[in-house]
Amino acid sequence: MELFHSYKKIIKPILIYFGALMVLAIGVALYCYGAIPRDLFKSKYAPSKIYYMNYDIAVLNDTKDNDLLKYGYELFSNTPQYIGPDNGNENMVYQGNRLACKNCHLGLGTKPYSAPLIGIIQRFPQYRGRENKIGTIEERVNGCMERSMNGKMLPEDSKEMRGIIAYLEWLSRYAPDDGKIKGTGFLKIKIPERAVDLNHGRSVFEKHCIVCHGKDGQGLMREDGSAYEYPPLWGDNSYNNGAGMTRVITAAQFIKGNMPFGTTYDAPILTDEEAYDVAGFINSQNRPKKANPEKDFPDLKKKPVSTPYPPFADNFPIEQHKMGPFQPIMNYYKQKFKITKTK
Repeated sequence: MELFHSYKKIIKPILIYFGALMVLAIGVALYCYGAIPRDLFKSKYAPSKIYYMNYDIAVLNDTKDNDLLKYGYELFSNTPQYIGPDNGNENMVYQGNRLACKNCHLGLGTKPYSAPLIGIIQRFPQYRGRENKIGTIEERVNGCMERSMNGKMLPEDSKEMRGIIAYLEWLSRYAPDDGKIKGTGFLKIKIPERAVDLNHGRSVFEKHCIVCHGKDGQGLMREDGSAYEYPPLWGDNSYNNGAGMTRVITAAQFIKGNMPFGTTYDAPILTDEEAYDVAGFINSQNRPKKANPEKDFPDLKKKPVSTPYPPFADNFPIEQHKMGPFQPIMNYYKQKFKITKTK
C-alpha cells in the first residue's frame, strides 16, 4: 500500500505536467496553422475568447436529458417547421412570418457582434426600456416572437419555450456569472450627420445584397421550402415595424459587422455611410405592422431616437425619427433631459 501511495505521488504530477504540455501544444498548433487567427484578439473590438469554445450540438449524446436541449436547437434552426404558419397544426402557429431565429442571431447565436446569445441567461432578469421594467428571459424571447417573428407569445410553460431556454443555457454554460462578455450587441458606427440617402442606399443594396436577398429583397428559401437560407428583408415574411431592426441606427450597426454575408467584425466591407444608407433603404420598404406600438416605452424619454413610430417625448417629425438626421434629436435629449442617446 505504501508503494502504491509513493507511486501515486510521483506519477500524478508527471501526468499533470504532460497533460498541460499537450494542451499547450494543441493551442500552439491551432494558432500556427490558422484555426485561431493570430491577430484575433488584438483589435479594439476583439471579442472574448469564450466565443471560440465548442458550441456544436453534435457533441451531445442521445439521452433523455438532452432531448429538450436538442428540440430547442431545432426550434432555433428551423423555427417555421415547428411554430410557423405552415407547420400543419393550427394550434401550434405562433409565428406570423417564416423567419428562423438563426436568420438574425448568426452562427446559431454564437457570432460576435451579431446579437450573440452566449451569456444571455446570466444577464436576465434585466431592465428594458421598451417595457420600462425588469423582465425575465422568457419575456425577452416573447418580445422576439411578437416583433421579429411578427407573431404571438409562446406559453412560458410550453415545451417550445423550455426548449429555447435550454438551448440558451447550453450557449451560456461557459459565461461568467454576470454574463458580460465583449462582443455582444453590434459594432458601433459613426452616424452620418445627415438624413439617409435612399438613392445611395438602393445602389449599395443592388451592389452587395441582391446576391443573397434577391432584387426584390425577398430572400432565398431552402430547396425543401422549410425555412429561409437568406431571409427576406421586407414584406409579409420579414420582421414587423416594432422590431429593433427597424431602427436605422441599429440596422446599420448590424449590417456593418455582418453584411454582406460572411463579413466579420474585424474585416467590414461596407463603410459607415454605406451601412447607414442601405439600412435606411431596407427599412423604407413595406413590412408588417405591430399591434399597439404606442404602448412601447411607457417612459418616452427612454425611446431610441431612431424608433420609426410615435409617440415621442419631442416634437421632431416622424420622418426624421425614421431617416435622420439624428444628431439634432440626440442633442435635444442631452440638453432637455440630460440623457445621452446613441441609437
